[in-house]
Amino acid sequence: MPTQIYDTIQDEIAALKQKRNAVILAHNYQVGEIQDIADFVGDSLRLAQQAQRTDADVILFSGVLFMAETTSISCPDKTVLVPDLEAGCSLAGMIRAEDVRKWRAEHPGGVVVAYVNTTAAVKAESDYCCTSTNAVSIVEQIPEEKEILFIPDFYLGTYVKRQTKRDNITLWNGYCHVHDMIKSDQIERLKHEHPDAEIIMHPECGCLTKSMDYADQILSTEGMVTYVRTSPAREFIVATETGILHRMRQQNPTKCFIPAADEATCHYMKQNTLEKIVLSLERMQYEIKIPDSIRKRALRPIERMLEMTAHARSQQNATS
Repeated sequence: MPTQIYDTIQDEIAALKQKRNAVILAHNYQVGEIQDIADFVGDSLRLAQQAQRTDADVILFSGVLFMAETTSISCPDKTVLVPDLEAGCSLAGMIRAEDVRKWRAEHPGGVVVAYVNTTAAVKAESDYCCTSTNAVSIVEQIPEEKEILFIPDFYLGTYVKRQTKRDNITLWNGYCHVHDMIKSDQIERLKHEHPDAEIIMHPECGCLTKSMDYADQILSTEGMVTYVRTSPAREFIVATETGILHRMRQQNPTKCFIPAADEATCHYMKQNTLEKIVLSLERMQYEIKIPDSIRKRALRPIERMLEMTAHARSQQNATS
C-alpha cells in the first residue's frame, strides 16, 4: 500500500477509534499493516484477557469469527465487531454441538476439553476451554480418572496426550488446513540448509507427530514471539502461519526468520483489511452477539480455563 494512502487510513482509524471509544485486537496471523495499527496483538489467550480488561465500549476483533465470538461471550456489555463475516476457520468447522452431545451420551461421566478454535455452540457443550498456550496445564488439572474428549484439533490433542501421559483422552480428528500444509520433509530440508537455526513449531502442525522430537520448541504463537526475543540463536525455522513473521522481524531486526512453508497462509485471516476496518468502525458493522441461552453456557468453560491458568501460574510462582 502506498505510504500516503496508508497514512490517511491510519488517521481515519485513529479518529474513528476515538469517536467510538474503540480498541482494535489483532491476532498474530493478521497482515502486518493491521498488526501495526492494532492496540493489542497476540494469541487467543492474550487477546481474550485484554478484551476483559479494556474499558472501551467497542472491541473490533481482527482475526477470525470464533475469536470474536469468544470475546462477545466474555464481554457481553461490549459491542464486538469484525471487519468481515467471511473470516471463518476450517478447524472450528470440523465439529458441531451435536457431535459433542453424542459423545457425552456414549461416555457418561466424561469431560470435554474444547480448544478455543471452536464455535460458541460447541463451547456451550464443553466443560473446559483451552488454548495452545495452556492446553497441557488445563488437562493436567483434570482428575486422572476422568475420561476426556479433546476437540477439535487432533495434532494439538496428540501433543497434550504425549505431554500428560494420559491414555484416557479421545482425540477428535480435526485439523487446521494451514498447519496441515507444513510437512516434516520441508522442515528437514530447511534444517539441512540452515544447520544453526532453531526449529520452533506450533502444536497444530500436521507434521507434529513426525517432527516433535527434533523441534527445539513447541509453542503457541505468543510463546514463539516471546521465545525468539530471548533465545541466543540468530536463525529460526518457524512452523506456523506466516503472518507471525511480521511481528518477529519487527521486534528482532538482527535475527533471521525462515517460514517452514511459504504457502502456510490462512486466507480466512487475510480476509481482513484496513479498508474493512474503517468501514466496520464507520458503520458499526458487523456485530457479533451470542444469544444468552448459548452465551451463559459457553462462558463457563472459558472462565474455568482462565481460573485454572491463574492457579497454575500462582503455583509456579510459589515454587520458583
